[in-house]
Amino acid sequence: MVSLSNILHPSIRIEHKMTRYNIKETEEKWRAHWDKKNSFLAHDDDSREKYYVLEMFPYPSGRIHVGHVRVYTLGDVVARYKKAKGFNVIHPMGWDAFGLPAENAAIENNRHPAEWTYENIAAMRTQLKAMGLSFDWSREIATCHPDYYRHEQKMFLDFLKKGIAYRTEAVVNWDPVENTVLANEQVVDGKGWRSGAPVERRKLNQWSLKITDYAEDLLEGLKTLDRWPDKVRTMQENWIGRSEGVEFSFKIEGDGLDDDAKLNVYTTRIDTLMGTSFSVLAPEHPYALKLAETDPEAQAFLEECSTLGTSEEAIERAEKKGYKTPYTVTHPFTQEKMPVYIGNFVIYSYGTGAVKSAPAHDERDFAFATKYGLPIRPVITGSDFKEGEPYPKKGTLVNSGKDFDGLSSDDAITKIIDKLEDMGIGKRRINYRLRDWGISRQRYWGCPIPIVYCDACGTVPVPESDLPVQLPEDVSFEKTGNPLFHHPTWKDVQCPSCGKDAQRETDTFDTFFESSWYFARYCDPRNEEQAFDPKKANDWLPVNQYIGGIEHAVLHLLYARFFTRALSDCGYLTAKEPFSGLYAQGMVNHATYQDTNGKWVFPKDVIKDEDGQHILASDRSPVTQGNVIKMSKSKKNVVDPQDILEIYGADAARLFILSDSPPERDLEWTENGVDGAWKYINKLYRIVNERQESLPAVDTDTPSNFSDKAQKLRQKTHQTIVHIAQDIDSFHMNKMVAHLRELSNAIDAFKGTSESDMWVVRDALETMTRCMNPMIPHLAEELWENLGHSTPLVETSWPVADESLLTSDTVDLGVQINGKVKVTITLPLDADQKTAEDTTFNNDTIKKILADKTVRKFIYVPNRIVNVVVG
Repeated sequence: MVSLSNILHPSIRIEHKMTRYNIKETEEKWRAHWDKKNSFLAHDDDSREKYYVLEMFPYPSGRIHVGHVRVYTLGDVVARYKKAKGFNVIHPMGWDAFGLPAENAAIENNRHPAEWTYENIAAMRTQLKAMGLSFDWSREIATCHPDYYRHEQKMFLDFLKKGIAYRTEAVVNWDPVENTVLANEQVVDGKGWRSGAPVERRKLNQWSLKITDYAEDLLEGLKTLDRWPDKVRTMQENWIGRSEGVEFSFKIEGDGLDDDAKLNVYTTRIDTLMGTSFSVLAPEHPYALKLAETDPEAQAFLEECSTLGTSEEAIERAEKKGYKTPYTVTHPFTQEKMPVYIGNFVIYSYGTGAVKSAPAHDERDFAFATKYGLPIRPVITGSDFKEGEPYPKKGTLVNSGKDFDGLSSDDAITKIIDKLEDMGIGKRRINYRLRDWGISRQRYWGCPIPIVYCDACGTVPVPESDLPVQLPEDVSFEKTGNPLFHHPTWKDVQCPSCGKDAQRETDTFDTFFESSWYFARYCDPRNEEQAFDPKKANDWLPVNQYIGGIEHAVLHLLYARFFTRALSDCGYLTAKEPFSGLYAQGMVNHATYQDTNGKWVFPKDVIKDEDGQHILASDRSPVTQGNVIKMSKSKKNVVDPQDILEIYGADAARLFILSDSPPERDLEWTENGVDGAWKYINKLYRIVNERQESLPAVDTDTPSNFSDKAQKLRQKTHQTIVHIAQDIDSFHMNKMVAHLRELSNAIDAFKGTSESDMWVVRDALETMTRCMNPMIPHLAEELWENLGHSTPLVETSWPVADESLLTSDTVDLGVQINGKVKVTITLPLDADQKTAEDTTFNNDTIKKILADKTVRKFIYVPNRIVNVVVG
């Protein structure tokens, strides 16, 4: 590990017999050119086929991080490539600008959230522009601007008219640190996703959106998303959680209950009914609440349950506890009286809020029954059944009476449901794990909900003519809780209906509301009359390629899919799916460092001494290197991209991001890796400029004859066009870089001097430069100009391969070391194992890499894979 300050600065170049490559000057030159020419403006009325590239927009925290560099570089490669392929590309950028961090910053720094946010936006815009990204900045949006959120207030009113939005009292997840409600998806391990505080259950009046009405359509839609990762589709499928079962009723008895009282339960495993020995209520179930009114111990248990939150994940991880009620339920077939418990593990919002428990066939119920000494009666058996252990699988019924013994689980399910329906106490039902989306948040820095409460008129929507309902600027954060609720005047208004004194809704929207439709606003970002012109939205949507982190698989991506359907139902657009293609990139990792006191140390403060040991640059005291983990401010294993851009330049940062790992995998950030990319940038500059004076003029006619070596370079050149195009289309970005390196090495090694040879060299250099343009655009533009072209690459089409040069009796394979491509080798077509091994281990690059390593395994698939596993 070497400190950035100790790396050779790019302004200090190794001399060649040519003009030195000045990275800073060149990159500034071409960014200025692109800006002046509006090179990346998207055109609404254009006959070309559209292509919409979008990366998840950032929260304006103040500085970009390496994760931003990775995701926006990936998107930029696709956007530039598609533009060169002749598409009408839209590649916009904006800011997910509402959120609690701005409120916290306001409290800590005594600054208004708007001031803090817009200052951060300006700083991050400057940093992103320094990366040379092909954004259409004319479409820039910020979700905290009234010109943006006025339209989502209108959407909410339309949702209200359509019955998609509603208000009800609900049990919610309450974050006691943020003092706000969290959606189930925002509770991680029982804690708030931002604060990390244990989440509590509370009953509050909340505005919600009926995402559950769209559950089946959201599931069906997943089948059409064949350009989404299987993992993401599976995560959404599991979260929606469709199940087919039966809802039936027990007779329930106990003090204070009506004589004909029923307890409804839902189950997907009615085949275990004959093994039922107790029933469990959710803490919020009406029978549990009724008991707590007269039973202090029951009330205390409910209060204990309230500390768990409402998310299924938090409840599942908690220790299973119960409180025995005085109630009993009667088995519908055997008439056995069975005890009823209140359990901290039953979710009131799922099913009916009560469950029947057959502990021999459910691990959770088995543990509960064992803990409280309840009967455990096996009624399903199978070849792997073990006495004394829960058996959750389907099998063959036993101990279930003559009507059911010997039936398979599936046959028994059908027969038992038929009997319950004949008795009038049961009905087949489809259920979903998905809950409606609670959108009320108790914070200032969010979009106000356009509702007024009037004692005479009730809940009154704000008239559309009065939108936007804007946030007050004179806000105070001195009191805990919602600043809008504590504001002395903002909430006091006249009722829009009767004119009497009334109060505004003081909750604001969940910030996922803004990110659920921003991609549509980009289609028409300056429209003041409506969120977007439906024609423009229908022309641009869906997004062809969406790029972002896997952590958004359920939250943002599911909400956006729902929102698009809701907008479609309200007449805003026709698209049902917002993103036809999705790519989820991996995280960026870095080694961690600690000083002698165990305190975390920034990598930039660490150097190596003469013995190769890590030390602090300031006082040369020892430093311990720890695990390589996700970059984290708390662990200080972060690298400021601004340092990288200033020292190495944008192209080097982009190249390293693209070359080190497949984009879907985690990337380990190393300064040596960036330094290697910078050296390759300089090599490319040298390769072109060394040959420049001996090249034939631009557009010289194709020679009639070529030497064997020249023909081989021609084949390599045109095969590279196809390979890199395929690599970009399939997001094999590291292979794309490997193919570029392979071509540059072939050009560098070519020694021909004849006129036809030099024509081939020009063709190869021009092709290489055009192919590198999506990856390292500043250098590509400079080399293209140096090669004699007046039309810049940004306006130049993708090269067309000569099909007659694509066939070969050799094949180029990237050699992987532990799964990472390090070099490309050329093998005869269908080469045998020994040839592949000899060629691999005789390669100079591979020799250096393996010098101090032990080869554990050599994996070779002819014409496809070479992978060396080392220890």
